[in-house]
Amino acid sequence: MKIAVTGANSSVGLNLLEHVGDLGDWDVTACVRSERAAASLPRSPRTSVHVVPYDDAARLSETLAGATCLVHLAGILIERPGTSYEAANVLTAEAVARAAGAAGVGHLVLVSVVGASAESRNRYFRTKGEAERVFSSSGIATTVLRTPILLGPGTAGAAALTRTVRTRKARLLGGGRYTMRPLDLDDLSEAIIAICGAGPDGAVVHELVGPEPVPYRALVERAARTVGVDVSLGSMPIGLAKAGAWLRTRLRRGGVTPTVIDVITMDEVVEENADAELGITLTPLNETLNKILKGERAT
Repeated sequence: MKIAVTGANSSVGLNLLEHVGDLGDWDVTACVRSERAAASLPRSPRTSVHVVPYDDAARLSETLAGATCLVHLAGILIERPGTSYEAANVLTAEAVARAAGAAGVGHLVLVSVVGASAESRNRYFRTKGEAERVFSSSGIATTVLRTPILLGPGTAGAAALTRTVRTRKARLLGGGRYTMRPLDLDDLSEAIIAICGAGPDGAVVHELVGPEPVPYRALVERAARTVGVDVSLGSMPIGLAKAGAWLRTRLRRGGVTPTVIDVITMDEVVEENADAELGITLTPLNETLNKILKGERAT
């Protein structure tokens, strides 16, 4: 099988390439937008790396030729100067879907987020929902995979937990009372591989979350216990955090905004977890924490 991956230099992309490399009989076209991003990718005889602008329809279509499945990972949570949710999450999805159609790709896989909805009042969730709609209405069989906070190498969730156990203190938004369903990054890669291997089946939406719901405060405390340290946890009122974020982004034109804070503090709730349907055995949360914090144990 030959698959293509856009946004291959993301934490999800890097993990996926490692998993696919272990299969031995899969070829991968890894798409990134800069030479620097290309240099970060793991090398494999079965992986071809391509630096291609997603808005260059002809080059992108040529790059995707021969792929049976495309996994789209490109997108942003935090806007920077010169970027926007609409451009990174929606227009890029439109360009990739058009190029995939022209290249004859038969199956699109979009890694999205729990909470995505084209009708959401939150701009991030809305643009992720619009990207889902772009893919699902492309005329190509599409599988949407909505995910929660991800824990694994290079993820923002793992970085935040590691930083807290190192400094042994943190101020949590709203006291960390919001509920999360952390998903092991390895489990996500296994799910993507299962979806690609199963082939296209119309337009399908799956929600795949971790095995255990946990308030974020409890997650931080468990991470601290995992490495044998005590942490001091304070609380940052969400309203105050939003006001500060609004002011900072007005001055800096980018960074964490009130929109991002709403995303971070949303309860991650799903009606049905897709692990059984996809044939995925979810990694227990304690095992995931041990993996991402193995270098942080107190001595």
